[in-house]
Order: sequence, then C-alpha cells, then structure tokens
Amino acid sequence: QVQLVESGGGLVQPGGSLRLSCAASGSIFSIYAMDWYRQPPGKQRELVARSTSDGSTNYADSVKGRFTISRDNAKNTVWLQMNSLKPEDTAVYYCYMRVKESFWGSPDDYWGQGTQVTVSS
Repeated sequence: QVQLVESGGGLVQPGGSLRLSCAASGSIFSIYAMDWYRQPPGKQRELVARSTSDGSTNYADSVKGRFTISRDNAKNTVWLQMNSLKPEDTAVYYCYMRVKESFWGSPDDYWGQGTQVTVSS
C-alpha cells in the first residue's frame, strides 16, 4: 500500500506565495504521473498541474506563469510552488500519483488527504 502526505497549505493574502509538498511512502517501484488537483468550494475537482515521468509538465491555463510543479523521484516527492495567488485560487488542493508497486504489478492511483489553500485579505 502507498500513502501520500501533503503539507504547506494555509491562509495567504492576494499576491502572496505558498509551496505545497506531497511525499509518497510505502511499497513503491516507480511513479508515473505526479499531479496536483484542486476543488474550489461548490465546484468539481480540476487538474492544476502535471509532471510526467519523462520530465514534461502541463498546467491549467488559469495558473500558467504563476504555478510551478517539480518532483524528486529519489524522494518520491512532488511540490507545487504557487506565486501571485488570487482569491480564485482558494480551494482544497490534492496531490495524485500513479504508482507501480512492483515490477510485475499494474499501476494504481493514489490521492493525498487534501490541504486547504485560502487566498484572502
């Protein structure tokens, strides 16, 4: 089994910055995608940023140029640096990883517990 633990959320003023982190532990052979999603109040969960195992990254249009996703495969960790935060960035942020637990197994999907980010003056 694999566990994802997130940290770094909180309350920040508009224009401020936060850095989220998500560390995976447990039985891990390899990790494919490492993503960040968010769910604003009353809305559906949406993809914010993706980091694939080949090193490519993708971002939602709403966060391009402000957010940066990065990963450390040796530490099974992914970060989301969020700059120039806006009130509309307020949401619960979730990390997601697609993990292969053994050489012979198929990859499974794992989610973090979620961390609240509130952007308000």
